[in-house]
This record gives sequence, structure tokens and C-alpha cells, in this order.
Amino acid sequence: MGSKMDAKEGSFVIEMLPATNDKLPKTSNRFMVFMYAILKFAKEDVRRVTFSLKVGLASLLASLLILVQAPYQVFGATIIWSILTVAIMFEYTVGATFQKGFNRALGSLFAGVLAISVAELALMGDPVARPIIIGISIFVIGTVTSFMKLWPAFVPYEYGFRVVLFTYCLIIISGFRMGNPIRTSIERFYSILIGGFVTVTVNTLIFPIWAGEQLHNELVKNFHSVADSLEECVKKYLADDPSNLPVFFKTLVDEFPDEPAYKKFQSTLNSSAILESLALSAKWEPPHGRFQQVFYPWNEYVKVGTVLRYCAYEVMGLHGVLHSQIQAPYNLRCLFKTEILEATSKAGELIRCLSKDICDMKQTQKCSLMKNVHCSTERLQRAIEMRLFNKDDAEDEMNHQSQRQSMSLVTFTSLLIEFVARLDHLVEAVNELSKMAKFERESI
Repeated sequence: MGSKMDAKEGSFVIEMLPATNDKLPKTSNRFMVFMYAILKFAKEDVRRVTFSLKVGLASLLASLLILVQAPYQVFGATIIWSILTVAIMFEYTVGATFQKGFNRALGSLFAGVLAISVAELALMGDPVARPIIIGISIFVIGTVTSFMKLWPAFVPYEYGFRVVLFTYCLIIISGFRMGNPIRTSIERFYSILIGGFVTVTVNTLIFPIWAGEQLHNELVKNFHSVADSLEECVKKYLADDPSNLPVFFKTLVDEFPDEPAYKKFQSTLNSSAILESLALSAKWEPPHGRFQQVFYPWNEYVKVGTVLRYCAYEVMGLHGVLHSQIQAPYNLRCLFKTEILEATSKAGELIRCLSKDICDMKQTQKCSLMKNVHCSTERLQRAIEMRLFNKDDAEDEMNHQSQRQSMSLVTFTSLLIEFVARLDHLVEAVNELSKMAKFERESI
């Protein structure tokens, strides 16, 4: 899956694209197999190819300043820092590029001013003391920047502290040997500005990939994943004979190859880091596409995603009951099949309605849907109370095993009812997002 690997690299490709049915060619030629895997990876998301071509183009444009004689005579060899800036600063999304560019520019400016001050102070002193002063300053800067980048409030600017450290060291060392730290700082700074300008221009104007749009689509996808996984878990619970289901002590947690429901709610549970990173990058992006509001409330997407994950935890609980060692008899499950399916259907309908509202950026009235969901769970709860807990004395003399099996059904339905209760908080979070993002009002 593309999103997991790219998230480790710092490039957040978050669309869960359907896996292709293409199989690797049956050949012993490893080169052909490798090339086929590359082609398949590129087909899954064409934007990966677009991003790679844009990086190549930006690197070429920066290199032309050295390869072509006229600009090289103007800028000199220090323009090579613009190529390095392109390679470091160019990120997958526009927002991440702006964020990294800001960190690089600010860090370089601060380090340059600091290095010039310390270098001039060292040059005014005794020649013997100069390397000592510079060495102590490098130790202090390295210690302070490394400590500050670990501070929670400064984590988004971690790259900026790295820039301060290596820029300070390069400028003050070169200034010490060349005797002109001011010129070194100025040349390095305008080289970084040129590289940053090329990077931002190419990434923004040529097939831009917006972090805000990816965040929006990722949240919508998570809603569908939760709804689908809920319905698939309930369907499997009611349709399968308990004796045919694997249990946890026989099956590893990550091995449910025939259950797409497991992968769907797991993708939602694991989406926290992706949503937070995309929201942080989206804050740096200018108004674009459907997101024309200045200071768009991207953090609200993260809050909605958090509430949605709590719903996914309930689905994970349902999945656990589905594969538990103690199972309710199949005929006992069928007694409540109608009520369970009704509650599941209404809950899934509400979740998809919320997903559609976010996708279309519209506000709809959901009072009737909420009422139907709560009515269905009330009917399920009454059915459980009447058919399981209101028995005569003869029926109360069931054996211990039957009681345990009945409690398994009660656990499953209780988790389903708790899932519906969490939907109230989900509706509130979506309504808050709709208000702050100024979604279009629409009644149903």
C-alpha cells in the first residue's frame, strides 16, 4: 500500500487505491520482475510519477545556473547551494514544500546573522583564542539546537534547527579560513532563495498536489471504511456458523486474509499520523480549489478523524467478539437478526450521510436519521431484555456453558449499541467542521 511507505519518507500519499489484480510475470528474469513491479507501483497513483518528474525539472532548472556560462559568471560556484535546496526542500505536497522552505530560509538567516556576529567577535580577539572561541560556539549551537528540536512545541520546526546547525558551522568555519564571513553568508543566502523560488514555482504551478485536498479525501475515505467494516463484521457474525470462524489464539492478529473489514477499520485506526501531518502541511497552503477560505479550519478535520477512530475501536471490539473462543449458538443469533441488521443499516446510512456532507462540503439536517438510528438500537435493546433476561424458572436452569454463550451475544449487541452512542459525538464534530469551514447549507 502506497500510503504507509510514503508516510515514513515524509511524503504523504494517502489515497487507499484499490489493489490491482495483476500478478507478477512468471519469469526467472529478476530484472523483468523488478521493472514490472515499478510499472505497477506507478500505475497505482500517477501522481507519484508526476512528483518525480517535477523534482527532476526543478533540479534541471537550478543546474542550468551552473551549466550555462552567463549565469555562472554572475553567481559563481556558490550557486550549487540552490541545487541542494531543491533536493532537500521539494516535498510531495505544496504545503509541505512551503513549510520546509520557511524552515530553511529562517534557519539560514538566523544562522548567518549569528555566525557573522561570532566570527567578527573572534577576529577581533587574539589569533590564538580565535579557534577556541569558534569551537566553543559550535559546541553550544550544536547542543542548544539539538535540545530545542526535541521540545514538543518546536517539533514542526525540527528541520529549521538542523539548518541552523549546519549553516552556522559552514559559515563560521569558512569565514574563519577565508576571513570574510559576511560575503559567505550573503552568497549562501541568495543561493538558497534562488533554489527555494525554483522549488515553489515548479511545485505550485505544475500539476500541484495539495495537502488540504488529500486531507479532505482521506477523511471521507475513513468514513466509508468504518461504515463498510461495521456492516461486514455484522454480516459475517449473522451469516457464518461459529464453528467455522478462526479464534485469536489460533490465528495471528494480522492474519485475516479473507476479511476486508479488518483491513478497513485498521486503516482508520492507523490514520492519525497521516491526518495530523497533512493538516500541518495544509496550513501553509494558500486558498485553492474548493478551499478558498483564508485560515481554513484544517485542525477540525483532525478532530473529526479522532472521533471517527473511537467508532472504529468499537468495530474492532465487534471483530474481536466475532473471533472469540466462546460463541453464541447460530440459532440464538438468528433470533435477533432483524434488530441487529436494522441497527447496523441505520448506523451505516448515517455515517455515509456524514461522509457525503464532508465530500460535497454541504450541511444537511440529520435529525430524522439520528432518530431512526436511536429507535433501531432501542428496539434491539428491548429484544435482548425480553428474550434473554425475562425467562421463567425452567429456562433459568440453563447450564453454565449456555450462559457464557448467551453473554457473547450480549457483548456483541452492547458494542453495537455503544457504537451508535458514539455517533452522537461524530455528528457534533462534523457539524462543528461544517460551521467553521462554512459549508453550504442544504436541507433534506
